[in-house]
Amino acid sequence: SDLHLGREENRRALERLPAHPEDWLALVGDVGEKPDHLVWALRRLAPRFARILWVPGNHDLWVHPEAAVPRGEGRYRELVSICRSFGALTPEDPYPVWPGEVGGEDGSTAEAPVVVPLFLLYDYTFRPDEVPVERALDWAAESGIVCADEAYLDPAPHPTRAAWCAARCAATERRLESEVAGRETILISHFPLRRRDAVTPRVPRFSIWCGTRRSDDWPRRFRARVVVYGHLHIRQSRVSDGVRYEEVSFGYPGQWRRDRGVGGYLREILPGDGREETGAARTAPGDSVPRDR
Repeated sequence: SDLHLGREENRRALERLPAHPEDWLALVGDVGEKPDHLVWALRRLAPRFARILWVPGNHDLWVHPEAAVPRGEGRYRELVSICRSFGALTPEDPYPVWPGEVGGEDGSTAEAPVVVPLFLLYDYTFRPDEVPVERALDWAAESGIVCADEAYLDPAPHPTRAAWCAARCAATERRLESEVAGRETILISHFPLRRRDAVTPRVPRFSIWCGTRRSDDWPRRFRARVVVYGHLHIRQSRVSDGVRYEEVSFGYPGQWRRDRGVGGYLREILPGDGREETGAARTAPGDSVPRDR
């Protein structure tokens, strides 16, 4: 996630990524700030992987307020169309079943999980209970935090980003209830699904732009084997309640090591496991915290 291909250094790093012709690749949002960034990425990545799955991040949906281009739902549909032109799967497509083997906790072969790309957005509910929703933006601003989404992420035709989030959550919830049918899942979302995972130590009040409480129980409810997310720019791997959580962001220049490149930050989701319970997150060298938000 978080390739941020508006940065030339990140583009050069992605161009050096070797082919993995037998692997699936999940692009977990914030590929860039323009549709052209997504086209640029898919043109290079689609031939190198067996399958691409994509979910949008907030940066992917940015539109300058004065630009005469699709915005909100229109921008999202434009990005979905781009993905489909390269054969990449999106949150609007049928959920695929993982075709490889998956090990069970006892060493046996487990049932293959359903891979679920999600687009849920956020609704400012990742905040302390004592802060009312109508004060969430002021609460963040008191610490000097204002997300650029407030200027660039247009929710049209929805009246607010929170309303768009509610619509996405309701539609996705209905679909999961009808299509997953009790199978294990791999849930892939740019935004963390749980409030407890939306932790950014240097800018703690940035949490209100990081997700929605509506999805807090989804990992258990929809039998997630692994939850994959980005957005925080704090790479980590942790296990909680038997579910593996992987924050897989690449980040801006200065947040990744040149000697590792993009390839050094690929994270194996399946068939890799390691679901032993752990109290601390495992982080990769060169991990950083958000900046330039």
